Amino acid sequence: MRTAFDFSPLYRSTVGFDRLFDLIDQTARQEASPHWPPYNVEKVGDDQYRITMAVAGFSPDEIEITQKENVLLVAGHKRPEQENGQFLHRGIATRAFKQSFSLADYVKVQEAHLENGLLTVDLVREVPEEMKPRRIEIATGGGPKTIEHDKAA
Repeated sequence: MRTAFDFSPLYRSTVGFDRLFDLIDQTARQEASPHWPPYNVEKVGDDQYRITMAVAGFSPDEIEITQKENVLLVAGHKRPEQENGQFLHRGIATRAFKQSFSLADYVKVQEAHLENGLLTVDLVREVPEEMKPRRIEIATGGGPKTIEHDKAA
């Protein structure tokens, strides 16, 4: 059962959150996301995140990581293997996959590496200096106007 959310009351008292409400609405309408390959999303610092995916059997050249605007796409395409023997049981999945992640503003991929069957993608949120909080002086009379960036943020 799906529940529809009505965000119209929030539009009266918020400015610039349209994208967030659209994202929540879109997520509610999406089909169930694929659960393969398994992955973790963790926060490792104030502005640092890590996605770890279990991609056993895939080599680095069979995995593609793409960031386009606020979407991170991780895709794997396994090359066909020559079968030298007969499998009695095949439990290691080698099927292709695509997994996408919606990223917040100013979040970008810092690095990615594959080790022991785990793909690790490190992300960092880098807010531009002009977007950080700043103190605005109030001018009195004809005095100069100064804007100072808050160094603590």
